[in-house]
Amino acid sequence: MRVAIVGGTGDFGLALAARLVEAGDEVVIGSRDAGRAQEKAREVGAAGGATNEDAVSAADIVVLATKADGTLDTAASLAGALGTTPVLCVASDLRSKESVSLAERTQELVQAPVVAGLHSLAAGKLAHGRPDEDAFVCGDDADAKALALELGAKVVAGRALDAGPLSRARVLEGLTAVIVSLNKRYKGHAGIRITGLP
Repeated sequence: MRVAIVGGTGDFGLALAARLVEAGDEVVIGSRDAGRAQEKAREVGAAGGATNEDAVSAADIVVLATKADGTLDTAASLAGALGTTPVLCVASDLRSKESVSLAERTQELVQAPVVAGLHSLAAGKLAHGRPDEDAFVCGDDADAKALALELGAKVVAGRALDAGPLSRARVLEGLTAVIVSLNKRYKGHAGIRITGLP
């Protein structure tokens, strides 16, 4: 699979890139700064680094891994370059008062099918290997969701689970806030593993 990670020089994007490279995928790191993208790509053994626009041009799936406050502007600026290439939005806005998720708002800006997922995974744990956790993905486009689930299964030791339609992104994004609160309260590194499924 050829994966472009927009915002790939950040902690989560870079950790995700490392796991996907390890799994044998062809990963291109995207950034506003092509030089920085190339430098970070070398660090994790990715296929290359480029501007965000160039990174998405030949991808099978694009991971939108920017910080939450840059997600919508970045998506809007890449709408033309994305075309119909599926987008996996991993951002969570912990301060948002919106009733609609970032992923759903992203879908309004691009023609490409948007799915949401991986919100319960922490960059720090992902950077050190495949966490013993499950990954959750939701979306309305079956093909895009299948690609995102395939990607998710490569980066966790648990399973990649279909969490339903894109409207569930509100819940998945909220999981990030719950996990952050638990980690602060209990001084830990919480993750999620679902039991009782076949």
